[in-house]
Amino acid sequence: MTLAAEIDKNGTSPEKLLAPVLSAFWDEPESWTLETYRRHEGYEGLRKALAMTPDDLIAYVKDSGLRGRGGAGFPTGMKWQFIPQGDGKPHYLVVNADESEPGTCKDIPLLFANPHSLIEGIVIACYAIRSSHAFIYLRGEVVPVLRRLHEAVREAYEAGYLGTDIMGSGLDLELTVHAGAGAYICGEETALLDSLEGRRGQPRLRPPFPAVAGLYACPTVVNNVESIASVPAILNKGKDWFKSMGSEKSPGFTLYSLSGHVSGPGQYEAPLGVTLRQLLDISGGMRPGHRLKFWTPGGSSTPMFTEEHLDVPLDYEGVGAAGSMLGTKALQCFDETTCVVRAVTRWTEFYAHESCGKCTPCREGTYWLVQLLRDIEAGKGQMSDLDKLNDIADNINGKSFCALGDGAASPIFSSLKYFREEYEQHITGKGCPFDPAKSTVWADDKNAHRGVNA
Repeated sequence: MTLAAEIDKNGTSPEKLLAPVLSAFWDEPESWTLETYRRHEGYEGLRKALAMTPDDLIAYVKDSGLRGRGGAGFPTGMKWQFIPQGDGKPHYLVVNADESEPGTCKDIPLLFANPHSLIEGIVIACYAIRSSHAFIYLRGEVVPVLRRLHEAVREAYEAGYLGTDIMGSGLDLELTVHAGAGAYICGEETALLDSLEGRRGQPRLRPPFPAVAGLYACPTVVNNVESIASVPAILNKGKDWFKSMGSEKSPGFTLYSLSGHVSGPGQYEAPLGVTLRQLLDISGGMRPGHRLKFWTPGGSSTPMFTEEHLDVPLDYEGVGAAGSMLGTKALQCFDETTCVVRAVTRWTEFYAHESCGKCTPCREGTYWLVQLLRDIEAGKGQMSDLDKLNDIADNINGKSFCALGDGAASPIFSSLKYFREEYEQHITGKGCPFDPAKSTVWADDKNAHRGVNA
């Protein structure tokens, strides 16, 4: 049923389809403080968690159906369950806050507006996996968020939610906030662990997996910010409440990041399974006088969709069945003024620049993709270049150490699938048929051919 039909049938407003939980009080004065968080039942989930045994707590989170919000959608409780018990080694929790995916902007606003939801989730998770030391790996450029997070951690220590004998439970926990140096590759969990240990951030060959040999070669859980921040609400309001939202295999609420040529960009927290058409109806649609041309369901590393996919349910199964991935729920929307070739070129330049260079398919493949795309975009390409693009992307996809290579190949495959004619127009017409004066994508075009650092 479309949103319009929902409104006609029930007489409800579009906002009724939203489910603000993590974002429920972002607009309140000083929403980031412990005082505000406590007013909204903050740390009540922790109180209930500490009344359970660690094994029962893991089973509870597993039964809730919470899936990782960082992109892959792996069940959170199952990841906790993989940690071996009775091994005599320290266990670690590492929170991945190195948000760098083009178009993705959910974890940073969450940390800025409501950092205590993450801290409470960290304490719960550490109790479950029997860890006494947790780390938050934050993207170093976001200095205001770093300062606010440090202050929230200080408040939590002062209130007895961190440190020794937390809430009289006997749980001791130290929390370290680490600022990374700004490498996209460190969003990959094993590269993040290498960086946290003081080495160059590069993906590790697996096995062993982090659950067996992660940080300092000890059992480690690596979770996304939103994944951990969602846990307190599940404990406080119950797993049945959580499963009442979303779908059977993708339950719960999540943050959708709407950006691009839209009237109302921002964070929209809704049950999994909402559609882009519904979110656009709520937010005011595309910018006046324009229509949707293509969009990404989960950031630039996921295969793009077109207008025909407006009613695809935005959950893991629905998006997967339609040929893409939900990823980080970064809904980048582009209108008809956008040159697909230009947009894909810019994304590919990003991946070529951020490739760590460890594996040959990604290091060499992204470089040659950029060269071909620049030639095609400038009108210097040949028809045979389109098959070369596809072949090079195929030689990267699934053949690199981490998902960066797959992410670089995805826009190539999907744009050739839906907009091959536009690539051909660039070749036969000796240049781009779009007017740069009408498209915001061309704003930095004077630097477009200076190199991947442009």
